[in-house]
Amino acid sequence: MKSRTAAPRLLLTIGLVTATLAGCGGGAPPTPPPAAVTPAPPVTPVARPKEPDAGKAALPAIAYEPKGRRDPFTPIFLGKDNAALSVTAVKLTGVVGGRGGLMALVEGPDGIGYILKPGDALGDGRVTGLTPNSVTFAVAARGSQGATSLTLRLPEQQ
Repeated sequence: MKSRTAAPRLLLTIGLVTATLAGCGGGAPPTPPPAAVTPAPPVTPVARPKEPDAGKAALPAIAYEPKGRRDPFTPIFLGKDNAALSVTAVKLTGVVGGRGGLMALVEGPDGIGYILKPGDALGDGRVTGLTPNSVTFAVAARGSQGATSLTLRLPEQQ
């Protein structure tokens, strides 16, 4: 009994799908009427600049002379005090950690504090390493020797 009702339903479904697909194609859409053509405004010629007079003198070439002026690419606050400072004369007062890593707090003999991170230069040395209780400097040796390593440690707390 099911086979008798299934066949008409199948034919009806196929017929509806075919009719739907046949109605979709259609033909080409109707062409719109041509738009009214408006004339373009007349083009005015652009005036050419006048040639420079041969009688006028040409402008002199400008040259930059840095005599008596400082180099704009050197740091302003890299004073003589920092260059004269020796790594052996400073004492380590603390090491602080943050998102940027560890930073050392050192104090010079004049009481001025410096915050250093790896790669920073201080006097005759450069910071090469930091631990939670020490800072290591590479000190440039005089003469034919290479750099020597100097480690400053935090004083023991009682």
